[in-house]
This record gives sequence, structure tokens and C-alpha cells, in this order.
Amino acid sequence: MTLRPILFSDNPILRRKSHRVPRVTGETRQLIEDMFETMRAAQGVGLAAVQIGIPMRVIVIEIPEDLEDPDAGRRLALINPELARVSNEMEEGIEGCLSVPGWMGEVSRHLGVTVKGLDPRGKKVRVRARGYLARVLQHEIDHLNGVLFIDRASEVWQVEEGEEERLEAEAAAQGAAGATPGMLV
Repeated sequence: MTLRPILFSDNPILRRKSHRVPRVTGETRQLIEDMFETMRAAQGVGLAAVQIGIPMRVIVIEIPEDLEDPDAGRRLALINPELARVSNEMEEGIEGCLSVPGWMGEVSRHLGVTVKGLDPRGKKVRVRARGYLARVLQHEIDHLNGVLFIDRASEVWQVEEGEEERLEAEAAAQGAAGATPGMLV
């Protein structure tokens, strides 16, 4: 596995739509493992391949085990993910992004989604999610379409380096009381 550098918001690659993966190969699976390692090292919850300079439709997500969330500990890799269904119900939540360090914002997302795509073996899958996992899926799929959370945010504020983690922990604690936890994805 290899740690890969994460691109920042001023890189034009992040604003382009990512290409579909024509066929899942060993290289695709290696990319997924590198993405998980890179995401963990950066203390993120999700990562899109485009964030490491590969404009392919691949995302990885790992919900921290210590969160009070039904999906805590869930690890997910999707190839060519697409939103198949979205709930009408929306929810505001705090988001951050590994490609936009030092900034957080309030973003409205669908409370529930169904995402279709391929798993790392190339098998068709559907993922139904609500709450936090639904938010992370939408955030990562946005990356594949050249959209950053700051484009959707109703409010954005700057935080000091390292402050994202503290704010995430506070938001996660509020999440246990019904609010959506913050995230760095």
C-alpha cells in the first residue's frame, strides 16, 4: 500500500467530472487500498480517487468505530457510484474536507439515499443509507462530479489547523443527540 498526496481545492482536477471505471482490475483494487491508507493517515472518513489526482469514479468510506452511529465501523469501497434514490427530507450538518483544509461549513443533504455501483470484485451493489453515511456518500459522489462542499454550504468558516478534529468530536457528540456529526472527507 502507498500513501498518496491529497490535492487541495486550488487544483483544477478537483473541478472536473471523473471518468467511469470501464473494468475492475487488480490495479483498481490496489488504488482502493491506497485510498484507505491515505484517508486514514489524513484522519478522514471518506476519500474520492480524484482527491489523490486520479479522476476515476472510485470512493472509499470508513465510519469511525467510536461514533455513536448505527454505521460505526462500516468500511465501504464503491466503483462508479451513482445516486439511485434520494429522500425528500433534508438535514443540515457540519462538513469539512481533506481537500479544503482549515475550512468547515453547514451543508444541507438528503437524509436518506440509495447508491448503486460496483464493489471491489466488480459485482453490482446497492447501498441504502440514512443520516451520517448518507451524508458522506453524497459528499464523495459530489467530488466525482467536480463539486466541493464549499459549493453547497450555506455558511463556511475558517478554523485553525487541527481544530477540525475537535469540532468533529463536538458535532459527533451532538450527533448522538440527533444532529449529524461533522466529518473530514
